[in-house]
Amino acid sequence: MPHPTLNLRGFVVRVLVVLALIALALFLWRVADVLLLIFGASLVAILLRAVAGAIARRTPLPDAAALALAVVLLVGLLAAVGWLFGAEISAQMSELVARFPDALASARAWLEGSTVGEVVLRGIEDASPNLGNVAAKITQATVMTAGALLQLLVVAFGGLYLAGDPQVYRAGLLKLIPEGAREQVAGVIDTSARALRLWLFGQLVTMAAVGLLTGIGLWLIGVPAPLAPLALGLVAALAEFVPYVGPILAAIPGLLIALSVGPETMWWALLVYVVVQQVESNAIVPLVARQVLALPPALVIFSVVALGLVLGPLGLVFATPLTVLLVVAVGKLYVRETLGEPLEVPGESKGALAAPPRPP
Repeated sequence: MPHPTLNLRGFVVRVLVVLALIALALFLWRVADVLLLIFGASLVAILLRAVAGAIARRTPLPDAAALALAVVLLVGLLAAVGWLFGAEISAQMSELVARFPDALASARAWLEGSTVGEVVLRGIEDASPNLGNVAAKITQATVMTAGALLQLLVVAFGGLYLAGDPQVYRAGLLKLIPEGAREQVAGVIDTSARALRLWLFGQLVTMAAVGLLTGIGLWLIGVPAPLAPLALGLVAALAEFVPYVGPILAAIPGLLIALSVGPETMWWALLVYVVVQQVESNAIVPLVARQVLALPPALVIFSVVALGLVLGPLGLVFATPLTVLLVVAVGKLYVRETLGEPLEVPGESKGALAAPPRPP
């Protein structure tokens, strides 16, 4: 019969292990935003390494010089866009903001012309006492904008450091894993990096196509101001990073601006947004997916909803790449290793954009 002291010691050890796991879970929950910023920095690092890899394959430059050139090229591209279009887009964004009162007045007059619109207006007016002080809301928005810019800087510089020597961080992460599982985890890390590289490339192509088509469509229907379609196209392209939710939010300012011209223009603008989304869903995404990486649409929808509810705005922004990461991890570690079922995992195909895995 085991000694009572040994039984008590084993019970205490188990309790301490459970408490340590609970404390770890609470700590991870508290720093969830930081973990998401680290994930965002990893996406930046993957982009930089992909560009650097393309440069290194086509030039005699060493890895460090190729990475430096990649950074210079990307920064130069952003600076060129800012120099060529920054002042115009900024002025046009200001004009769009200046048009908003007229657009809202037009929207109110349009809603007042129907029974359903009057119900909507009454609901807005009933909610208006709960909106709080306008100055406080402006201050809150300013603080949130400053916080978002700071997070963007953290992601950018974090990605630069991660891209500088990814093997150091990879090796450090693997040291936290038990030796028997390191090979499997290393495979998940390498496959996830390739899958995210493919997804990121496809997402950038899709964003560019949606922004271009939206801008051209709004220009053709006569949305006011010469560069308003350019500004609204840029908004549509950036919003495309968040699937399903982003395009809906991006359409709101365009519809309001079109309504300031007249209801007919607003309906044409709505048609433009609907047609662009149909082209994206039925032509652009399938074409890109055949070359890079495809995810089941239903899985993406539920991931966006779930991660947005649980992790907030950052979870909403990174929902799709986090889904890519989850699909790779579950596919390799559970479906293959645990269940023994054959499965094609994203990122394992040896395409032109899928670099060979690094040794563990």
